Amino acid sequence: MMKMGSSLKTPAPFSPDQTMRAAELLLEVCGAPNRSHSRDMLCFQELCGPMCSRCRMKTLWLSFLALLFFLSPTVADGISPKETKPKKAKLPQIKEENNILVLKKRNFDRALKETKYLLVVFYISLSGPSQTLAEEFAKAARQLKQEAPGIRFGKVDVTDQKDLKKEFNIQEFPTVKFFVDGDRNNPIDCKGVREASAFITWMRRRIGPSTVVINSTDQAEAIINSDDLAVLGFFKELHGGTVEVFYETARDVPELPFGVTASEEVFVSYGIRENTIAVFKKGKPVHHEVSEDGKQNKVDLTRLIKTFTMDLVTEYNLETSVKIFDVPVENHILLFTPKNSETFNKTYEDYESAAAEFRGKIMFILVDTNETRNGRVFEYFRITEIDVPAVRILNLTSDAKYKMPADEVTVENLRSFCHSYLGGTAKPHVSSEEIPEDWDKNPVKMLVGKNFNKVAFNKTKNVFVMFYAPWSHDCRKLFPIWDELGKKYENHENIVIAKIDFTANDIQLVMLDRYPFFRFFPVGSSDQAVVYDKEHTLEAFADFLEKQIKPKAKATEKTPRESKEDLTEGEPVIKQKEEL
Repeated sequence: MMKMGSSLKTPAPFSPDQTMRAAELLLEVCGAPNRSHSRDMLCFQELCGPMCSRCRMKTLWLSFLALLFFLSPTVADGISPKETKPKKAKLPQIKEENNILVLKKRNFDRALKETKYLLVVFYISLSGPSQTLAEEFAKAARQLKQEAPGIRFGKVDVTDQKDLKKEFNIQEFPTVKFFVDGDRNNPIDCKGVREASAFITWMRRRIGPSTVVINSTDQAEAIINSDDLAVLGFFKELHGGTVEVFYETARDVPELPFGVTASEEVFVSYGIRENTIAVFKKGKPVHHEVSEDGKQNKVDLTRLIKTFTMDLVTEYNLETSVKIFDVPVENHILLFTPKNSETFNKTYEDYESAAAEFRGKIMFILVDTNETRNGRVFEYFRITEIDVPAVRILNLTSDAKYKMPADEVTVENLRSFCHSYLGGTAKPHVSSEEIPEDWDKNPVKMLVGKNFNKVAFNKTKNVFVMFYAPWSHDCRKLFPIWDELGKKYENHENIVIAKIDFTANDIQLVMLDRYPFFRFFPVGSSDQAVVYDKEHTLEAFADFLEKQIKPKAKATEKTPRESKEDLTEGEPVIKQKEEL
C-alpha cells in the first residue's frame, strides 16, 4: 500500500518500437489464443462467457500496452514513428569589432530586426577616407552603446558585399545610412558627418528633439557663444509651418548648435519682428532671412547654412577636400593661380568679393598651382602652366565644365561669368586635340574629342577604346599589346580598336578611372559604355570582345555598364574624395 502524501513517479514513456517489442514478448510468454478464441479479443467474454486465467492475462497485458502506445508523446503529438520534430534554424552570427556590428548579406536582416536604431557605414577597406571615418565612427559607437543600448552602429565592406552595395545604391565611399525599426526600404542618409561628436549629435537629434527651445535672452546668448557658428530660429509658433522645415534642417546639420524661440523677450532683444532664421559667427550675426510658409525647403536651407561652415573662398587641399564635397552645393567655381605670384593678393581680393554675392549658389574654391599634390585637379580641368590664372566652373551633377571667357580675373568679369552660368547662357567648354590626318590609317584608330562621338557611337560598329595618359608607364607598357589587338581585328567587319589621350580630350560620357582604362561601345549604343575590368592581356581582351559581339541570347556573363557604382576604384577626379 502507498503511504499518504507519497507521489507516484511517471515512468518514461515507451517508444513505438519498444511497445511493439513488448507485445511480441508477451505473446511468446502467454502463447497464442486457443482455436475457440478465434475472434477479436474484445469479443472473448461474449463468445466464451467467463474467461479462463490465460485469456484474462492476455487481455490485461494487451490493454496495458495499448494504453502506453497511445500515451506516447510521438503518437499524442500526431507525428508518425518515422518522423521527428523539425529543428529550429540557427540565426546567422553577427561579429562585433570595436563596438560595431560587422554586417554581411547573410546577417543584415537579423541586425535590422533586433536593433531599433541602426547606423551603418558602407566603406572600402583600403580607402583613406574610409579608414579616417572608421576611427571616429568607433568612438561614437562606444559612447552611444553605453548611453543608449537601443542604438547600434554597423559596417559593411562593399569590396566583398556587392549585393548590399547594389541594393542600397552606394556610389560614394564612405556612405552612412540610418535604419529605424527594421525598415530596410527607407534608410535615412547621414551626409557630411565625419567626427564622433557629430555622429552622436546627429543620432540624438534623430531620435529626440533636434533643437534647444530658448525662453530667455540669456539662453540665446549661451547658444550663440557655444560654438564658432550657431543658428537661431525665431518663430511665433513652435509647431507646424516653416518651423518644421527648421527642425528637419537641424537634424541634418549636427555639427552646429541650433536653437528655436517664440519668446517675445528674445524677439525684442534681437530686433526681430517676423519669422526669421539667423546665422551667428563668433557671436555676431552674419546672415538672417525671413522665413515664409511654403517658400523654403530643407534642401535650400541646409545648403545655405552649410556654406557658412566654409570660408567665402576655400583653398583646395587634402584637409578641405572632404568638406568641400559635404556641402550640398552642386556648382563649384575654381581659381587656378600660384599663391606666390605678385598679383595674387589683388586677384584673391576680387575673387572673395564676388564670392559673397553667390553664397549658397556657387562655392568658390582656390587651387594653388604651385602645389604638386594638386596635379590630378590640373589634369582633370586640362590646366597647364601657360593657362594660369584660370577660372573654371564645374557642375557636379552633369560633370560639365565652363571656362570664363575673359582672361583677366576681376570682380566684374567673375560676376558676369557666374550670372551667365546661373542664367543658362554660358556654353560648356570641351577640350579637344585636332583630328590627326592619319587617325584611321593604322589598325588602332586615333581618337580625339572632336571625332570621338562619331566613331564610338557608330550605329554599325562595335568600338573598343583604350583611354590613356602619355606620361603613364603602365599605358606605355601596354601599347604593344593594344597594337596586336588592333591587328587581330583589323579586317573584322564590325569591330574597331581605338585609343585616346584622355588628358588632352574631354569626353563627357566617360568618367575618369585609373590609367589605362577601357570601355566597349556596342553597336547602336548612344549613351552607354561597357566597363572592361579583366586582365590586360591579348587573350583576355580578345575573349571579352568575342563575348560582347555574340547575340544577347547566347551571352551568359553579365558585364558592368558605365555608372558611378561600377567605378569603385576611380570616380571623376573632382568628385572622388579618395583621389584628391
